[in-house]
Amino acid sequence: MTAQVTVGLDGSEESLAAVDWAARAAVLREEPLRLVHVEEWPNTTEVPLPYARTLAERAENLLRDEADRVRKDCPGLEVLTERARGRAAEELTAAANEAELTVLGSRGFGGFRGFFVGSVSLAVVGMARRPVVLVRAEGAPEAPEGGIVVGVDIHHPCEALLAFSFDEAARRGLPLRFLHSWTLPASYGYAAVLDPGIGEELGGRLLGGLDDLLEPWRKRYAGVDVAAKAVVGSPAYQLTEASRTAQLVIVGRRNRKVPLGAHLGHVAHAVIHHSPAPVAVVPLT
Repeated sequence: MTAQVTVGLDGSEESLAAVDWAARAAVLREEPLRLVHVEEWPNTTEVPLPYARTLAERAENLLRDEADRVRKDCPGLEVLTERARGRAAEELTAAANEAELTVLGSRGFGGFRGFFVGSVSLAVVGMARRPVVLVRAEGAPEAPEGGIVVGVDIHHPCEALLAFSFDEAARRGLPLRFLHSWTLPASYGYAAVLDPGIGEELGGRLLGGLDDLLEPWRKRYAGVDVAAKAVVGSPAYQLTEASRTAQLVIVGRRNRKVPLGAHLGHVAHAVIHHSPAPVAVVPLT
C-alpha cells in the first residue's frame, strides 16, 4: 500500500466532484493525490487510428487540466497522473488496493465511451481491500453542524470501521455519531405491545454494548466528540435519514463469498444510492 489518495477521473461531473473531495482529503492527510483515468477502448485493428489518437489526446488533456486546477487550488499538494487501459472496474480496483484511500464519482454517465460510472463504482467498493469514498455531483451542501455518521453492528467485528471513523473525525475536527439499528425479535410476540418496557430494556442493553465497544477508542481519541445511539428500525433507513445532515457517512462491508457481482450488503447498497452525503465503504475482515 502507498500513502496516497487515488481518485478515478473520466470527465463526468461526478468524477470532477470526486477530484475536489479527494484533493481536500489528500491535503488533510499530507499525502500525494493520484488522478487515474481508465481508457475502456479495445486495442484492436477495428478501432480507427485517428479516433484512438483523439481519445488519447482527450485523456491527456483531461488529466493535465485537472492536475493543474488542483495544484492551483491546493498549493503544495503533490499531484500525480496515470492513464490505464482495460476494464474500468478492474483497473480502478487494482489502483484502490494500492492506495490508502480511493475516491470515485457516484452515478452518472461519463467517460469517452459513456460507461456507467455508478456500476463501476459499485464494483470497486464491492471488491477493493481498502476504503473507498463515493461522491455525488449533486450532493447536498455541507451543514455547519453536520458531522460524521457511522453505521455499526455490535454483533460483528468492526475494528477497521472504528479505526477509519475516528481517524477521519480527528483529521476533520468533526463530531462522530454512531448508530446501531435493531428490531425486536419476533419471539417476543405481543409481549412488547403489552409491556413497552421490554423494548426499552433491550435497547438499553444494546446501547451499553455499543458504549463498551467505543470506550477504548474514546480514550485513544480524547479530542473527538462522540455520540452513540441504539435506534429501532431498518439500518438502511436510519442511516439514510441520518445522512441528510451529515458531511460524511461511513459503513462497513463484510467479505461475502458470491460468484458474481459486487460484494455489498443491502445496507451499504441502500446508503450508497440514497445518501446525499459522501459515503465511505470500509472493508471488514
